[in-house]
Amino acid sequence: MDEKFWYKSYAPGVPKTLNYEKITISEALSRAAKNFPQHTALNYMGKRITYQALDGHVNQFARALQDLDVKPGDKVAVCLPNIPQVIIANMAIFRIGAVCVQNNPLYTERELAYQLNDSDAKHVITLTLLIPRMQKIKPKTQIQKIIGCHINTYLPFPKKQLFPLVKKDMYRKVEPAEDVLVFKDVIGKYSADPLADQSKWDELGALLYTGGTTGVSKGVMLAHSNISSVVQQFVAWFPDLNPGEEKLVGNFPVFHIAGFTTGQNLSIWRSWEFILVPRPEPKINIEILKKYSPTFLPAVPTIFVGLLADPEFRKLDFSSLRGFFSGAAPLAADTIEDLKEVSGKIISEGYGTTETACLATSTPWGGTIKPGTVGVPLPDTDIKIVDLTDSQKELAVGEEGEIAVKGPQVMVGYYKKPAETEKALIDGWFLTGDIGRFDEDGYLSIVDRTKD
Repeated sequence: MDEKFWYKSYAPGVPKTLNYEKITISEALSRAAKNFPQHTALNYMGKRITYQALDGHVNQFARALQDLDVKPGDKVAVCLPNIPQVIIANMAIFRIGAVCVQNNPLYTERELAYQLNDSDAKHVITLTLLIPRMQKIKPKTQIQKIIGCHINTYLPFPKKQLFPLVKKDMYRKVEPAEDVLVFKDVIGKYSADPLADQSKWDELGALLYTGGTTGVSKGVMLAHSNISSVVQQFVAWFPDLNPGEEKLVGNFPVFHIAGFTTGQNLSIWRSWEFILVPRPEPKINIEILKKYSPTFLPAVPTIFVGLLADPEFRKLDFSSLRGFFSGAAPLAADTIEDLKEVSGKIISEGYGTTETACLATSTPWGGTIKPGTVGVPLPDTDIKIVDLTDSQKELAVGEEGEIAVKGPQVMVGYYKKPAETEKALIDGWFLTGDIGRFDEDGYLSIVDRTKD
């Protein structure tokens, strides 16, 4: 790779290019189960699921999906908050060579119907609470079965037993129906023994939808190579975060690319403990910091602002924490300053899109922080600023233009939208629709947006 002007800003020990391990995330899960069998994989409100147990649950659910006639390449929709079933479902779908389609459970019926239809999903895995909504939109889609997940299935005792009584509005008994199955019942019928992994490096692994705030949302096709490469880039960026040793807070929802990549997939790749947060709020984060001593806390800026506004946060013991990671919007300079002052820890920011599998740039870990910027391009990631009217014309450092990204994390294209794919991907460069500029050290600033 050519010598880029941003390499001088890399933190010590970070390589410019990587030798990628061509293994998928579901294969990485089997590796974690072998190397760290008794290590906690998922922590759900105090209920801990080990890597060995998680791998077994994935094998059980993978067999259940095969019995529902899910074949390699078939699409299966997952519409869940951050509860254990979202991880089990996604990894089981990967393991049988199918494609997991991520859907936001807070979406309207119209938005969900559009995405379920557009993705050609065969089945949908969702909360039992959302079954009536799914039944209503099912006739407009190709969905055959709705698999309902109780939010309390994996809660620890006595929370599990009390949950239906305490949170009546969040628990729904399921009436048996031809098209409705219950996750807990389904998974119990199958063996947890190892199952041959059918996920393949070059094949489609996931569909995640763009926001679509100014138009129709588009299904971003991510191959296993994209999904796995971006995680390996992230790992290289943080060389002192060790396998099997970290505890990561799952504030980003897994149905969103940030949680999918830097929560679910990163944790599994590194055999970390993933602390599931179904509803990210500052108070919940304070409880997690007190109870579980996480080492890495990713969140959106509003969470950090909320934490800093709470006197309790300022009194916490931060000795176990290695650092914070922020995404989705730039952190204000005073927030960065305040976080550093209160905790004494590193703050890293990142920038990317669904089409770049979450990340294209990040603040050098332990390096210079420049408030208002989103860091420098990751290893093997090339970024250029191009003219808004002519994408072939590259602009100079300091000039504002459209951000174009090239790298192993860039999507295959938009599902069933060849015209949009052709407009967005030119010679391997993804035109992000974001307007930005570089400074002389290779730090990128996002200035505006040209499109959604």
